[in-house]
Amino acid sequence: MFTELVEFVAKALVDHPEEVRIEVVEDPAATTLKLRVAPGDLGRVIGKQGRTARAIRTLLHATAARAKRRVVLEIVE
Repeated sequence: MFTELVEFVAKALVDHPEEVRIEVVEDPAATTLKLRVAPGDLGRVIGKQGRTARAIRTLLHATAARAKRRVVLEIVE
C-alpha cells in the first residue's frame, strides 16, 4: 500500500520512470521506504528547498496514520 503510493507519485514526477526503485526495510517500530531514482531526476523528487519531498512524506504519513503504522521515506542518491 505505501510502496505503491510512493512509486505512483515518484513515477509521475520523473523523466525516467523505469528507473524508480523502492526498497522496503521492515522494523518493529517503523517501515522505512528507500526511494532511488535516476541521478538526473533526483532534483525533481526533492524539489525546491525540499518541498516536493515534504509533500510526498505528508501523503505517506497521512496514509500510514490511517493504518496505525509509522512509515519513513528516505530518498537515496
